[in-house]
Amino acid sequence: MQYNIQSLQRFIAACTLILAVSACGNNDKKVAETTSAGLTLPEGFGAQIIADSLGQARHIVVNDAGDIYVKLNEVKNGNGILVISGKDKDGKADEITGFGDYGGTGITIKNGYLYASSNTTVFRYKLDEQGKVTDTRHPDTLVYGLIDRSQHNSKSIVLDDSGYIYVNIGAYSNVCQVQDRQKGSPGMNPCPVLDSAGGIWRFRADSLHQTYAKGARFATGLRNVVGLDWNKETKAVYVMQHGRDNLHDFYPEIYDTITGVQLPAEAMYKLYQGIDCGWPYVYYDQIQKKKIVSPEYGGDGKKEGGEKAATPVVAFPGHMAPNAMLFYTGNMFPEKYKNGAFVAFHGSWNRAPHQAGFYVAFVPFKDGVPSGDWEIFANGFAQNPDPVSPRDAKYRPCGLAQGPDGSLYVSDDAHGAIFRITYQK
Repeated sequence: MQYNIQSLQRFIAACTLILAVSACGNNDKKVAETTSAGLTLPEGFGAQIIADSLGQARHIVVNDAGDIYVKLNEVKNGNGILVISGKDKDGKADEITGFGDYGGTGITIKNGYLYASSNTTVFRYKLDEQGKVTDTRHPDTLVYGLIDRSQHNSKSIVLDDSGYIYVNIGAYSNVCQVQDRQKGSPGMNPCPVLDSAGGIWRFRADSLHQTYAKGARFATGLRNVVGLDWNKETKAVYVMQHGRDNLHDFYPEIYDTITGVQLPAEAMYKLYQGIDCGWPYVYYDQIQKKKIVSPEYGGDGKKEGGEKAATPVVAFPGHMAPNAMLFYTGNMFPEKYKNGAFVAFHGSWNRAPHQAGFYVAFVPFKDGVPSGDWEIFANGFAQNPDPVSPRDAKYRPCGLAQGPDGSLYVSDDAHGAIFRITYQK
């Protein structure tokens, strides 16, 4: 066994003891009392549930008028997109309407359009001067025919400032084995999945009826990306990858239960044209701070590889399922949060017997690069101190959006709630 087990056990214990305030990062701020929404936040912050029981609320976006567009993973009452308009005196949603007869995850607003995705198609809706969709029944079809084999099929989207839309096409595989998720099955090299999945594809945001042939693979070697955002400072797309599963399950002689839940890292990458992030051949080990060869490809837990593969800009503990990322550009929050990254961790199944995640983390950035350790920003979504299964969590953070006043919205796809987080000096 290549790790010092006692040291790792102390590491896990320390993280557990201070989970609500630091996640083993630097966080010397006092933590406020739990809010009325059940969340624990840094001092000065408050939270409120403004809508509930919406359905499987995935990604969200807010227009300049404060209307919230919610993408539902599955259609509910004939609608795959909900619109929360206005708030009454107690801050709750005043009106909820809907449109779109398809499920999915991706949704965003840019240059006078609302963009939304199913698991195979990207649509575009024209917005009026108030930021409202003018025709809900006849959206433009930007991209269609994207692969959907159920596993890792959400098509998360983001746009840059040059007229391109970036679409996640997740790998329909855990680690590209001959027999997927079968113990002892070797990895395929080269991995055939990478021809049409396992990366980020780029298309024109102003061109209709595009297919793979009209797009381009922008980044490869990404198992699955649900959370991504455009950084206005560096003019680059950043993504959060979901790391591979089953290290301890398939290779207990290499990875004990502790390393099995900690590895591999949930990794943040800054993308550029042609970048290779290493999946399935290597994974990033945040404990050793190295790229390690996957055991399906001859690795032993310590053999380094991926010389041409990118190194993450931030590495979080494994199996917490980062489902959203947002670079904060508002003015409501204190200066430390300006241009930093919020990450919503949804919680994963492959972390037994003790689950982790179910919170929103924060990474400070300066001049486009991380400037300090990550920390837990909003905790308590699970409303369960030790969930054995993700199903034991009441709320599971899934989407993030910034309001026009600088407030932060968080969606939950377990109970269908929308949280609004604010700050008062």
